[in-house]
Amino acid sequence: MVKNIFISIIAYILGSIPFGVLFARTQGINLREHGSGNIGATNVTRMLGKMLGTLTLLGDIFKGWIAVSLASWILNEPTAVAGAGIMAFLGHLFSIFLKFKGGKGVATGLGIHLFIMPKATYGSLGIFTFVLWVGRYVSLSSIFAAISLPIFGIFLEVPIPYLCLSILIAMLIIFKHQENIRRIIAKTEPHFP
Repeated sequence: MVKNIFISIIAYILGSIPFGVLFARTQGINLREHGSGNIGATNVTRMLGKMLGTLTLLGDIFKGWIAVSLASWILNEPTAVAGAGIMAFLGHLFSIFLKFKGGKGVATGLGIHLFIMPKATYGSLGIFTFVLWVGRYVSLSSIFAAISLPIFGIFLEVPIPYLCLSILIAMLIIFKHQENIRRIIAKTEPHFP
């Protein structure tokens, strides 16, 4: 029980690290006051270029991956690993370093799922790529990818705790993209270059 609590706290702190904000600060920019105001890789790319955008993406993916891999190594039990996954994800959404505000969690969710259900994640990445190619909306691609993850998980018979985690993360990603959905409907959502 003590180990579970400890790992959950570590996972939350890892998830809370706002790589986009940190990289933007190196350029003297408050990321939350520029572009979309989001702390993720898409906004960093638009504001600061592809290199820092890529570094933000990798940082956000890695923190999700390391949280669940650490839980797997120490606890080695799917429910505990899924618990660490949701804590890391919530850390990104409600960062302790940003007064409990944060991003939309797509890259962190990707890192989590790359560890717990890699085959389903590859399928989901295929969906993301296809939707981005067709529509050029990162937000829409992210939503479709998130929805597809538990569907792939069902077909691939992943452990139930991981399936539940993927459903919960998909719901949170859709919730965090409400404004994007409204802008897509209004045709004011910016396309990804």
